[in-house]
Amino acid sequence: MNEFFSIGEISNLFNIDVRLLRHYDKISLLKPEFVNQENGYRYYSTRQFEHLNTIHYLRSLNMPLPKIREFLEKRDDDKVIEILYEQKKQVEEQRIQLDRIERKIKNRIQQIEDAYQTEYDLIIERELEERRIAIVKKELPINDNLEHPIRELARHNSLHAAIFLGKVAASISKTNLEKGIFDTFSAVCVVIEPEDEIKGTFPSLPAGNYLTLRFRGTHKDAECYYVKMIQYMKQQGYQLAGDSLEFALIDYGLTKDSSKFTTEIQIPFKRS
Repeated sequence: MNEFFSIGEISNLFNIDVRLLRHYDKISLLKPEFVNQENGYRYYSTRQFEHLNTIHYLRSLNMPLPKIREFLEKRDDDKVIEILYEQKKQVEEQRIQLDRIERKIKNRIQQIEDAYQTEYDLIIERELEERRIAIVKKELPINDNLEHPIRELARHNSLHAAIFLGKVAASISKTNLEKGIFDTFSAVCVVIEPEDEIKGTFPSLPAGNYLTLRFRGTHKDAECYYVKMIQYMKQQGYQLAGDSLEFALIDYGLTKDSSKFTTEIQIPFKRS
């Protein structure tokens, strides 16, 4: 029996969980050399050490168990090179995916930190780049909950809910802005970033000049700020150039503390 080791001894020698060894047995990846029929104890031989080392090595490369079993069943040098090339390709694809996720995380961190450090109730003239959007046009009272039209937007454009955080905007039409009607939205949209990798054709918000203002509160508190921005535009001799955008930078999705809610209004304009 000196050349045989119990499942517990193999577990200690290779620092591997007994449950995982039993799983390897179950899926025929590494079966014991023999099983004591009287007590059901599993025993492994030294001949299986190399087999287990190979499994460990391939698992360290994040290779799935079915692929490892395929290699062990058809073991030869050509096969291992083929499998390693396949795994190399998958790792490269995962790296691209992780880089994309990292950029999305950085964007959200930057947006949230910027919102917390903002100056409130201050009108700023900004030049914004072109932005690709998905949009659903729908008349909505400003006090309505936007969750249902947001779900419509996601469903109609096959968008994953994860892309919506901090990028959803409600819009008041240019016509209503000119009439001083600030209690009705005309559309809901979401800005699509390059990291979202959304396929398909979507409209774009043109690059241009925008008046922006951030305030503490939500859509329901916005009317006085629209009035302030339209008055500023008239005082400067600017012309309204399109629909407004209203982003909830910090809302109940990020915090329970309503005193931290932050909304940004963007209104496009042209200089005379």
